Amino acid sequence: MNIENHLEKPQHVTSLATSCVLVHPEVNVWTATRQDNEISDEVTTAKKADRDSGKFVKHLLAKNPEHRRVLNYRQTVYNWMQRRTYDWAGSQRILPAVQLTQFMREYEEHERTFKELVNDFIKAYPTIVANMAFVQGDMFKREDYPSVNEVFSKFSIRLYTAEVPVGDFRCEIAQDLAQDLHIHYERQVKNLVDNIISRQKEQLVEVMKSISHCCETEAVVENGEIKIKRRKLYDTTLQRAIELCDTFAEFNVTEDSQLDEVRTRLKKALDGVTIEQLRNHDTTRTVVKEEVDDILAKFGV
Repeated sequence: MNIENHLEKPQHVTSLATSCVLVHPEVNVWTATRQDNEISDEVTTAKKADRDSGKFVKHLLAKNPEHRRVLNYRQTVYNWMQRRTYDWAGSQRILPAVQLTQFMREYEEHERTFKELVNDFIKAYPTIVANMAFVQGDMFKREDYPSVNEVFSKFSIRLYTAEVPVGDFRCEIAQDLAQDLHIHYERQVKNLVDNIISRQKEQLVEVMKSISHCCETEAVVENGEIKIKRRKLYDTTLQRAIELCDTFAEFNVTEDSQLDEVRTRLKKALDGVTIEQLRNHDTTRTVVKEEVDDILAKFGV
C-alpha cells in the first residue's frame, strides 16, 4: 500500500489552516509573595508540629490597590482571550482569520491598558515599600523587596501567533506506525473541530438568550402602583450577535447545517434593527423576541 496516498491529511485541518491562526497571549506579573522560613519555623514550633507540616507565605504588598489592579487585569486579558478564541492545544488558542483585524485592535488596547497599570504601580512602588514597614510590622524585611528595575522587568505582555500546522505523514516510517499516527491525528483533529462547532453553537445560544431576556418587560411596584418597565438593552449585546452571525458565515469548518441555519435566522431577525428601535419601540422588541425564542425552541434550548 502506498503510504503517501493512504495517509491523507484530515480535510478539516486543511480548512482550519487556511481560515484560522493560532494565538497565545503571555502575561507575566510579579505576585509579590515570599515564603518566610523563619516565621514558618516559629509557627510550627509554637504548635508543636513538624517543621515541614506548614509554610508561611508573606504577601509583601498586603494587597496594595495599584498592584491588585495589574494582577486583575491579567485575568481580564485571559477572559477576553477565552471569549474571542477556541480551544486548540494547551495555551494555544485558535482564532478565525476573519476576526484577526478586530482581534489585533482589541489586543493592542489591552496591551496599552496593562502597561499603563504597570507604570502606575512602578511609580508608586517606592512609597508602597516604605509603607509596608508599618503594615508588615515585625515581618518586614527590606531585602524581600526587589529594586524598581527588577520589579519592572517582572511584568510583560506579549502575543504569539502561528499558522495552524497541517500534519504530514509522508515519511519513510513503518506502515503500522504510520497508520497508528494517522488514526491518532485524525481522532484528535475531529475532537478539536467538534469542540469548536459546539462552542460556536453555545455562543449563539448565549447571545440569543440575552436578547430574549432583555426584550422582555417586567412589572414593578412604584408608590403603590404597578408599572410595566422595559428591561435594559445593551448595544454590546446586539453588536455581539451580529458579529457572531457575520463570523460564522465565513467560519463554519464542517459546514454544520444547524449552525448555519441558526446563524442565518438570527441574522435575518436582526437585519436593520438598531439598539434605539429595541429600546424605544415595543413592537420591534416583541417581533425580535418572538423570532429569537422561536429559534431557541426549534433547537431545543
